[in-house]
Amino acid sequence: MDLTGKVAYITGGSKGIGYSVAAALLERGMKVAISGRNDLAVQSAVKTLGFEGAVLGVQSDVGSYEDENTAIQTILKTWGKLDVVLANAGVGYFAPVDEMTIDSWNQMISTNLTGAFYTLKASVEVLKDSKGYYITLASLAGTNFFASGAGYNATKFGVVGFTQAVMLDLRKYGIKVSTIMPGSVATHFNGNDPSEKDAWKIQPEDIGKLVVDLLQMNPRTLPSKIEVRPTRPDLK
Repeated sequence: MDLTGKVAYITGGSKGIGYSVAAALLERGMKVAISGRNDLAVQSAVKTLGFEGAVLGVQSDVGSYEDENTAIQTILKTWGKLDVVLANAGVGYFAPVDEMTIDSWNQMISTNLTGAFYTLKASVEVLKDSKGYYITLASLAGTNFFASGAGYNATKFGVVGFTQAVMLDLRKYGIKVSTIMPGSVATHFNGNDPSEKDAWKIQPEDIGKLVVDLLQMNPRTLPSKIEVRPTRPDLK
């Protein structure tokens, strides 16, 4: 895919992985819309990204189909098309299952799993027209379970299965579908404060480069599930 002039939509794009993917796509001549629940954070990210006229900020909660549909319609009104969708928004609450709150469970299901569906449901007809690309940001937690991860594991296992089934459903329309499954990434996710101690981890810009590589893959070839992990474990 020649990326110049293509249009992408990234959920959870105001920070972390989503922000870094947006930066990588902008640097390659794409137009990018980012969304998030906090409009102040979204608009601040738009300003920081630069690329005036090529970045659009939209307030949207991916757990609301109405919000996601409005976001897609705003993108179409602004740029007239949509080529790439990255369902990146995610939350994580970690506790033994007997201590996990119902609210934490519901928020993870709503954002991580239902959100990926709503984002696709709102954009799928447009992606059929553009023969575009739909990508989910899952996790190695989508294949590797761990203590205190019952809710998060459930959503990420779900995202991986959902995306692979979607790939089979949509490839007949010329739509590519992939899921990216990172291990430890140096972001603020789950209250982490990235610093020099996180130098061993995957960096957000590494995922940005990975998304660019996927988009530039020969049209005949589809890496449908990509596991990515630090080259070596934390040696502390």
